[in-house]
Amino acid sequence: MIARLIWGFATALLSFFLLLPAWADQLGSASGLPVPRYVSLKSDRVNLHEGPSKDHRTIWVFQRAGLPVEITAESETWRRIRDSEGTEGWVLHSLLSGRRTGLVAPWKKNEVFLLYSKPSDKSDPVAKLQTNVIAGINKCDGSWCRISGEGFDGYIQQSNLWGVYPNEKIE
Repeated sequence: MIARLIWGFATALLSFFLLLPAWADQLGSASGLPVPRYVSLKSDRVNLHEGPSKDHRTIWVFQRAGLPVEITAESETWRRIRDSEGTEGWVLHSLLSGRRTGLVAPWKKNEVFLLYSKPSDKSDPVAKLQTNVIAGINKCDGSWCRISGEGFDGYIQQSNLWGVYPNEKIE
């Protein structure tokens, strides 16, 4: 009986780790959360440092609260982040939020993207969004994400968002 319980537990544990998404292949040393992972900026002014301390030179200042960034490494109270343009540096973890946001297709310039009433391009369009619009991510099913912001709420193809991994599901 005990052997069966142990076997069941071991099988469940193995299944859990085998089913983890490919992007979550390690845990941060400080937070215990997956690295890499997406978060957003808490403040309108976030200094990006060359290294993990205030003694390191400031290389950039972000001025857009809610901007999605990707955490690529951790060091105590510091997180190395990357923005949608590939700029990397270190910020204090207290300036980051676990709130998920996405940036509408920052790699495409001067395009407009339709937001739909349902997760299908056959459904009614409810809004048009330009590139680089920041949206709150409500949920994603691996193909479509429901996003919202000031004056809009609807579905966009997941491949048109920076701030969510391909095939990632968000509840």
